[in-house]
Amino acid sequence: MTFGGVLPGFSAKSYKRVIGANEKISIGVMGVNSRGLALAQNFALQPNSEVNFICDVDTRAAEKAIDVINKIQGKKPADVPDFRKALESKDMDALVVAAPDHWHAPAALLASKAGKHVYLEKPCSHNPNEGEMLVAAAKKYKNVIQMGNQRRSWPNVAKGIKEVQNGAIGRAYFAKGWYTNNRPSIGTGKVTPVPQWLNFDLWQGPAPRKAFKDNLIHYNWHWFWHWGTAESLNNGTHMLDLMRWGLQVDYPTKVSSDGGRYRYQDDWETPDTQVINLEFGNKCAMTWEGRSCNGRTNEGSSVGLVFYGENGSLQIDGGNSYKIFGLDNKLVKEVKNDIEINARDRMNPSQALDAFHFQNFFDAIKKGTPLASDIDSGHKSTLLCQLGNIAYRTRTTLDIDPATGRIKNNKEAQKLWKREYQKGWEPTV
Repeated sequence: MTFGGVLPGFSAKSYKRVIGANEKISIGVMGVNSRGLALAQNFALQPNSEVNFICDVDTRAAEKAIDVINKIQGKKPADVPDFRKALESKDMDALVVAAPDHWHAPAALLASKAGKHVYLEKPCSHNPNEGEMLVAAAKKYKNVIQMGNQRRSWPNVAKGIKEVQNGAIGRAYFAKGWYTNNRPSIGTGKVTPVPQWLNFDLWQGPAPRKAFKDNLIHYNWHWFWHWGTAESLNNGTHMLDLMRWGLQVDYPTKVSSDGGRYRYQDDWETPDTQVINLEFGNKCAMTWEGRSCNGRTNEGSSVGLVFYGENGSLQIDGGNSYKIFGLDNKLVKEVKNDIEINARDRMNPSQALDAFHFQNFFDAIKKGTPLASDIDSGHKSTLLCQLGNIAYRTRTTLDIDPATGRIKNNKEAQKLWKREYQKGWEPTV
């Protein structure tokens, strides 16, 4: 196993030898089946952190992760299926939350109360109310909460955003982002007994109880509103976050969305095809297009975005690169990938680049360095996607208070600002 980090191509041992190991931050990882396993491996590879707790409701996933981490760091992490027990340990400094979306904010809130720092996979919340709770929690508990929109720490991407902000294409007034894939049908699920390897009650956690179906776990929960948040928050969060960053905006004034479940007739509830449009008060707008079931690329890339300005455009693809074009469509400047990634790898698309985000997280904990993506910023970017989903689900155009991000004069839409919780599992700040 190799690890790129700041020195692409170095092995884990040589990387640690060059950088030098400081006092290590003790990490617990919640959810290690897919993306969480990749995160656990990457945190174990860092010279200044150690994965000491593996928390998963799937005994198979936990065993696999423990074995992998043991081989990487030469130390076996503890198997603590219920992450709440791990939070009681004084030996944990930070919790990495990579469980399903409905657990993101509730787990981060519990970790904050326990005095832990949090690395929170995107989206930071299942609904807008939870995002507001996270912002309040960070202010109350003074802990570090970094959202996993790791492109904020990719050097060339950050450089491209700075070019937009500094006027490389004149005043930027429109941005377009996209995500494409060829996801198969999830079929029609059957109610079956819960497998022995799964603690389904803890998996559902704060979500009101529903029967176990054989096409839900581990990935298809993304496409059910009860637990997931659609492709818009699964992958759109990254591009909408960069667009918001580049245009230097916070909350929109108007949001609309169209789409549907068009490709297959199955249990998939969220749209497989969706367009979200957002207008902002400073004469700029953005749009995001998601096609989960048709992988035709846009501008030659399966995922990416383009900023359009008075004097040209700037394109950022799925990797650590960007291009600037003039109004005549001629290439003006190109900054190429220095570390290759696979944007469609749902488990670990960008291991080496993600290390920059981790190190920023560690520096915030140890040195007070500003976060590349603090929870206030993470909430604002997540909210753009959530508002798009609310507009889609209510089939209305939303008027938004640009000072707060709140929905105005739409009772049906306002009902989706928060969700119902299983009794006894309600999150609080």
